[in-house]
Amino acid sequence: MTMMELSRSYEHSAQLLQKRLRHLRQQAAVEKDPEALFSLKRRIAELTPMLTQMNELAELTAHYYERGYWRNEKYTL
Repeated sequence: MTMMELSRSYEHSAQLLQKRLRHLRQQAAVEKDPEALFSLKRRIAELTPMLTQMNELAELTAHYYERGYWRNEKYTL
């Protein structure tokens, strides 16, 4: 697998996560049951950092071999 293929895979995963988060937020907006609302908010809180990481990794892998590209310090040694 090349870095560009990996980047596209991360982008696709990020799109799926974004759709899921949108759906969960819509559910939370109309939820009346406090326990169900808590559960939805917890799931949203768990998925949001995953979406951020997917986007960061998609960007990193898309530009991995470019000279002068500033890499996110979280993903460098």
